[in-house]
Amino acid sequence: MTEPNTLSFLADQPIFAEFEDVANLSRYRSLPDGWALAVADVVSSSDAIARGKYKSVNMAGASVITAVLNVLDGSNFPFVFGGDGAVIAVPPEGIESAATALAAVARWIEEDLGLNMRTAIVPLSAIRAAGHDVRVARFQASPEMTFAMFAGGGSAWAEAQMKQGQFAVAMAPPGSRADLTGLSCRWNPIQSRNGQIVSIIALPTAQARMDAFRALVSQVVTLANMAGGSGNPLPPEGPNPQLTLAGVATEASALAPPGKRFAAKLKVVVAIVMTVVLHRTGWTLGSFNAREYARQLTRNTDFRKFDDGLKMTIDVNADGLMAIESLLETAAAAGVCQFGLHKQDSALVTCIVPSLRAHDHMHFIDGASGGYAQAATAMKAKAAAMTPALS
Repeated sequence: MTEPNTLSFLADQPIFAEFEDVANLSRYRSLPDGWALAVADVVSSSDAIARGKYKSVNMAGASVITAVLNVLDGSNFPFVFGGDGAVIAVPPEGIESAATALAAVARWIEEDLGLNMRTAIVPLSAIRAAGHDVRVARFQASPEMTFAMFAGGGSAWAEAQMKQGQFAVAMAPPGSRADLTGLSCRWNPIQSRNGQIVSIIALPTAQARMDAFRALVSQVVTLANMAGGSGNPLPPEGPNPQLTLAGVATEASALAPPGKRFAAKLKVVVAIVMTVVLHRTGWTLGSFNAREYARQLTRNTDFRKFDDGLKMTIDVNADGLMAIESLLETAAAAGVCQFGLHKQDSALVTCIVPSLRAHDHMHFIDGASGGYAQAATAMKAKAAAMTPALS
């Protein structure tokens, strides 16, 4: 049961409409005492991507969000999708349930996706004791959807602690299953329309002034807007549904245990066929309009976010990409940021769709050949190259 104090906090989260203002920390509000962060990421995600498991890596990250939100019984809890992982803010009354969900979804990821997902529950008290905070605001991505943004350094610290083995949640016993209702992976890769899909991570350095980093974020967003509309990899009319069975088995494994997946596969196939037919003909089925759903899909994507730094997967032209790279290189040389980026030809979409008839379906965008995971690897390589060798 969600406590009144939690409901009050969720209802009062600050909302802003201009993404250029995402690094304005006055927009954010601290999590209340007693909360925690549920954190997860795929171990050796770059190796998994090199083996062609990039879609499974994204599915793993989205499944963590799905599992935790389902036990918390609501999509309004703050979270950020990181490509190969996620972070979700959890209220005191939901911590035990969230830990159970993390344990179960990690087991499903191992058994059905063939990946190793590490998970942790990091108390806000520990984050603050280390000198950090978790501040939250929400960006109004569309009339139907807001996405949470995290600031204060706490999310990054929690992730680093998890990678060191701190606050770990043990994996559930074999055969355990999380509630993954709504998790979907039916879309083909989305090809670039402007030139290239680019995944970018830009984090402030320890010595950076936040006003300088805020100005940098605003400039990057402005350049992305100039280089490809808003930079959204999805077209305004939404992606064109295709009759493809590529993601059916994975989605069915999320919906049903072994031995009961034929019916789940059939359900997914019927939904795909129905969506394709309705989209092509323009017909409606009850209140479901496939073309309007596709337009909402574009509006309800998280292709840009702030999680203690700027993260974007955008579709840009060559001149725009050159300008963004030059800007980031200059800022890095001035000590304002550290950054990494990864270029690819297409983007991936992974979805949480509670109901086709509702408008609160959420869609997570990443680059189709590694995206954020590869951008993070590039950023670490840059940092290592700039560190003087010890004599």
